[in-house]
Amino acid sequence: MISRFVWVAVTLLVSAAVVVLVNVTDPDPEPADLQGQIVTRMRTTLEQSNPEQHHHAGHPGQQAATEKPAVICGVRVYGYEPAGATTLAEVRTVYGFHLCGVAELKRPWDVAVKLAGPVALDMSTEPPGIQVVEATADVKFADRLREMFPDKYADLAAKEALTDSELADLRRRYDAAASL
Repeated sequence: MISRFVWVAVTLLVSAAVVVLVNVTDPDPEPADLQGQIVTRMRTTLEQSNPEQHHHAGHPGQQAATEKPAVICGVRVYGYEPAGATTLAEVRTVYGFHLCGVAELKRPWDVAVKLAGPVALDMSTEPPGIQVVEATADVKFADRLREMFPDKYADLAAKEALTDSELADLRRRYDAAASL
């Protein structure tokens, strides 16, 4: 009789502990390291923006006029200023690369509207300001990149985009969003 009571009590305690842990644990916890926090903030900022904020031309979606298609982004951080920042609150500017797909319903990645290129985020505003490197009639892309990015980050931006794992994660997230 006592052993049955003990098992019931233990089961109830374990169940209660699991419920507490599930309710307290954040499903998408903030990364502990600064680099991870910057990547998360950069991706979130870009995904919550609209194509016009990226300074790219958007295309009308297949969703209803009231429903905005999801923007799914892969990002790569080249660096940030001040370089000696130790917390996200201290970071003023982030330099990196973005590749975003507008996840219109049932539109596969290969024909999706995409927004890509080097990007600088002004972290001193809320939401962060987005400035994409683009050529103009008067300024070549490479010159504009050198105007906007410090030399060490401009050199990276001229050579590197997303890694294979970053691209694979982007495609997985895009495919999930476009199939809803």
